Amino acid sequence: MTLSDGSPAVTDAVNEVKRRGFLARSAAAVMGTSSRADRDSALMRAASSIEARSREILVANDKDLAAFSGSDALRDRLLLNERRVREMAESMRAIVSLPDPVGEVIESWTTTTGLQIKRIRVPFGVIAVIYEARPNVTAEVTALALRSGNSIILRGGSEAINSNKAIVKVIRAAIADSVPEDGVQLVENTDRSGVKAILSAEGLIDLVVPRGSAEFIRYVRDNAKVPFIETGAGNNHIFVDKGADLEMATRVIINAKVQRPSVCNAVRKLLIHQDLAAAYVPTIVARLWGSGVRVKGCDRVMNITPDVEEATEDDWQKEYMDLTIAIKVVGSLKEAAEHINRYGSKHSEAIITGDPSAAAEFTSLVDASTVLVNASTRLVDGGVFGFGTEVGISTQKLHSRGPMGLRDLTTTKFVVTGNGQIRE
Repeated sequence: MTLSDGSPAVTDAVNEVKRRGFLARSAAAVMGTSSRADRDSALMRAASSIEARSREILVANDKDLAAFSGSDALRDRLLLNERRVREMAESMRAIVSLPDPVGEVIESWTTTTGLQIKRIRVPFGVIAVIYEARPNVTAEVTALALRSGNSIILRGGSEAINSNKAIVKVIRAAIADSVPEDGVQLVENTDRSGVKAILSAEGLIDLVVPRGSAEFIRYVRDNAKVPFIETGAGNNHIFVDKGADLEMATRVIINAKVQRPSVCNAVRKLLIHQDLAAAYVPTIVARLWGSGVRVKGCDRVMNITPDVEEATEDDWQKEYMDLTIAIKVVGSLKEAAEHINRYGSKHSEAIITGDPSAAAEFTSLVDASTVLVNASTRLVDGGVFGFGTEVGISTQKLHSRGPMGLRDLTTTKFVVTGNGQIRE
């Protein structure tokens, strides 16, 4: 692992990642052959310790909040409280109850020459997760990694460093009697050089999962020398079809936009069929304004509701992380799908419609990891899908797509048993 810049900051980052990578790699050899009972015990102990030592975690989080100077939306992502700490512990317990992917026989067959071939699930080995201001992620992705037999290297953002240190300290102490505590590593270097060192750690890290803004994901894409999963950016749309139940549409839109606007599965854009526009645009704009949402719109929206701000070409491409939404009137379902496929980030897209054929056409045409019918984009989540939690939401097409649970943190290998066969 080498980086071109020989500055002290980069040297320190490289040395830390190397050290933690070697520790994680050694632990992974044990983790990969550990029993389900040991991994379950480790997670149950970690969940109980997180609850028992919640005050310690919250005090650390208070330090992070006191130093934070960003937006309210990002502050909400950073914030921990008793409920969120309890939810971290509950997600760990939920993961314990799931089927064990390690060693699962995916398929098996016998060849004409008598070879018995099995394809089985095995851990990746060492997974690194790079993320920003969400300390709950620290506990959740660690639980997924350990339960699937992997070691994990965590690199959170500088804004959550005290919270992350506290959570990792609690988890490492709790799991030590069941699995190697070195299977959980936190890179404490919060300079960008720490990220680049992880992305360059060939031979030490098997898979990187980045979570963050579109800009951050681009940085990973441009600099990664190890395999990575493209995740996160959520320029998500809801299309209100001409056959929609408008009360349902309003309820879904307000939830998807307002409940937690900074997260990746919140809605950013609203498309409305032209047959509904005259009647529905004023209604939904008024409801959005009443919920504190800044509304932008295309020319047709502005003609119907003049006080709406103009949406530019940049707006259609932008992933709003706050209470902002852009609305466009479209002439057909096909036009809606074309707009989504042009501007969307392949994360989560939804249609509100009472027409099953329209729903089928939309789900067929739209290219995204998850397409919803008559449901909020906020539901695209590992916990909601029954995975306990998720390590990220993949927007790419290889290996994994959509919310990534336990199975997505495994790869496969073939086990071939013969009785002396040779290649002629």
